[in-house]
Amino acid sequence: MSARLLPGGPVAESILSEVSDRVRVLRDKGVTPALATILVGDDDASAGYIRIKQRQAADLGFVSPHAHLPADTTQAELERVIAEFSADSAVHGLLVQHPVPGHLDYDVALAAMDPDKDVDGMHPVNMGRLALGLPGPLPCTPAGIEALLAFHDIPVAGREVVILGRGATLGRPLAMLLAQKRPTANAAVTVVHTGVKDWPRYTQRAEILIAAAGVPGIIQPEHVRPGSTVIGGGVRYEGRRLLPDVDESCAEVAGAITPRVGGVGPTTVAMLFRNAITAAERASS
Repeated sequence: MSARLLPGGPVAESILSEVSDRVRVLRDKGVTPALATILVGDDDASAGYIRIKQRQAADLGFVSPHAHLPADTTQAELERVIAEFSADSAVHGLLVQHPVPGHLDYDVALAAMDPDKDVDGMHPVNMGRLALGLPGPLPCTPAGIEALLAFHDIPVAGREVVILGRGATLGRPLAMLLAQKRPTANAAVTVVHTGVKDWPRYTQRAEILIAAAGVPGIIQPEHVRPGSTVIGGGVRYEGRRLLPDVDESCAEVAGAITPRVGGVGPTTVAMLFRNAITAAERASS
């Protein structure tokens, strides 16, 4: 028996419809939401991601000022551009496309940003807000996973959730998010990683298993509790080919599972725009 699929597309559509409504309310008040983007260098994939976000911004009614810096940009120049966007009251959200060229320190650049304009939700201040349960932009992929589970009526409160992966962009913030006291969270969360030799012992007991290791095919059917929910959050790319953590054969064991393509990805982008509209509303209140 194949598992029920949990596509991210309908989740993203619902979120973006809500964002669009909120954009119209702001524009009726004379405020045009603005999401600024910064791209360093000419990496084709990164440039493509920026174009996707700019098209989505235009569709939703955002303006999208953009700075394209050369690959040899200095750290000081990157931080100067970040500071300009951060200080601009007409810019409500800011995104620095990752990765940046190797001679630049992305984390230092991120810390130079106004945390209230951080649409990725990864600024150290915002990670601290998440840890303390304070309002602030949420990391997009973890927030998208919570929204996906809620949209597809997967009970989370009181369930045993196991996250395979402890990275700063997904595993760690997702664990904090799903442990918070909220109807769509409030879970018993275990974080395990590939440094634990017997990690399958944890994944095999999970009612909800979230793969966040970034190791293609690491989750096989024997690692999955029969009838459980499996979310593929971690991926790598081989050229343009997406290589997920969860092998497709896991659908024969799981009760519900995200598809190989079109699962968590669409919800991540949608959450970025939810962060952006929330920033615009906060700035104009």
